[in-house]
Amino acid sequence: MGYSISFVILVLLLSACTSQTSSTSGEATNTKKLTLLFNVQSNTIDPHTDVNYTASRAGISETLVKIDDEQQLQPWLATSWKSKDGQHWTFQIRPNVTFHSGAPVDAQAVKSSLERVTQENPAIRNALHIEKMTANGQTLQIVTDTPLPQFPSELVHPNTGIIDTSVDASTPSGTGPFVLTQFKPGIEVDVKRNPSYWNGQVKLDEATFSFNEDANARLLALQSGNADVVYRFPVESLSQLQTDPNLVIESVPGLRAHQLIYNMENPHLGKLPVRQAIDALLNRQEIVDAVMSGQASVAEGPFLADSPLSPKYTAKPFDIERARTLFAQAGYTVTNGQVTNNGAPLTFNLITYQSRAELPIIAQLLQANATQLGIKLNIQQVDNADEYLAENKNWDMAIYSFITAPRGDASYLLNSVYTPTGGLNYGQVKDQALNTLIQQLNQTVDVEQRNQIAQQAVEMIDRNLLHSYIIHPNNFVAHQKRVSGWVTSKSEYYMLTKDLDVN
Repeated sequence: MGYSISFVILVLLLSACTSQTSSTSGEATNTKKLTLLFNVQSNTIDPHTDVNYTASRAGISETLVKIDDEQQLQPWLATSWKSKDGQHWTFQIRPNVTFHSGAPVDAQAVKSSLERVTQENPAIRNALHIEKMTANGQTLQIVTDTPLPQFPSELVHPNTGIIDTSVDASTPSGTGPFVLTQFKPGIEVDVKRNPSYWNGQVKLDEATFSFNEDANARLLALQSGNADVVYRFPVESLSQLQTDPNLVIESVPGLRAHQLIYNMENPHLGKLPVRQAIDALLNRQEIVDAVMSGQASVAEGPFLADSPLSPKYTAKPFDIERARTLFAQAGYTVTNGQVTNNGAPLTFNLITYQSRAELPIIAQLLQANATQLGIKLNIQQVDNADEYLAENKNWDMAIYSFITAPRGDASYLLNSVYTPTGGLNYGQVKDQALNTLIQQLNQTVDVEQRNQIAQQAVEMIDRNLLHSYIIHPNNFVAHQKRVSGWVTSKSEYYMLTKDLDVN
């Protein structure tokens, strides 16, 4: 089997990194260095604008609030927060913390950082609704333009990472356990230990956070020993890797959903029966079993079925005959099992991307099933799905993936995906009844009431099939046995940590 060019380049780069840290003038050193290979590349490391959250994942930046694997909020750069009405908030900023630049982290520094992100990132600006901030010592008072009970959970988002705004954000000065030494866009991030880290000793001396979207290249780098931790190896290699005594394999249920986005501005896809017919062509169980080797669960909706945010979902069986019936009900002609509109077959442009290797395969399975109805799906792979879907209108559907509940609350998904100004509303969903329900959620403080409203909103999304949620993939990672302290998190936000070590 021939190796891809990306793999050859990757091995050369990783080998160079390894040789530089293993010896100096021919003598061994005690430098502790780790190389992590990630599946999505970043062309910026600005914590406030990078949609891949590289600065957070590489341990450079930190947020005011953190989320644990039980989906509970935890203090981080803020030690506490309180509000009586969900609109006027008081945050206590952790004392004795410094940026990598040496500047102190006080309320004024946090205020400046939040002001910058709301200027640079419209999605965060729309999520935070900050009207006014007042800084005094380590106390930061924030007033939102509307009651926002979930406000602390919004500050978990890696794009709200606190940085020293006097330093160019292209070389961000954060507060994390690692200090940026070099960033090569689309290739790697090099970091070194932060000797003044506020949260205890950092065990590694150096680390490299490398990017490669080729799953087979990541696998080969792991097997050759040129990578210490590999995120999302090819799932079909799972059984093979489990027999390797030098590797540790971890797989945990994630908060992500693979989904089919419909462009609601397409006249065909704007019809509910057409969306239902397309959904009936998705064989979810086959995708779990054959594509994901069991490392996923069938998605009935955006959230896991046992989530307090989930209603009782509508059954969505794989049924090609039902798809034909639905097309007929929508007014299309079905002759000999083939669907036409005014005598012409239907054609749709389907977007996907390869940084998650299974997404193009899911697209191909859907394409094959659509072919049985005479429907043509033109599959196009793009490098950056977020940029493409936001900037282009010549697409009809997209196989896409994102974390639906990264902060233990439904507001992120509902506001970013289903409101007219949502930063992830690529499908141009405009549903007034749903939007009204979301605004009600945004102003509700009681947790149980919020969950009830969230369930109503999700039930509406499910009933109207505004998206087709396909599977919930596990987060699976492989690392060399010599690596200790690695934690495969559900949120996917925290990767290079102070506790990560190599023996």
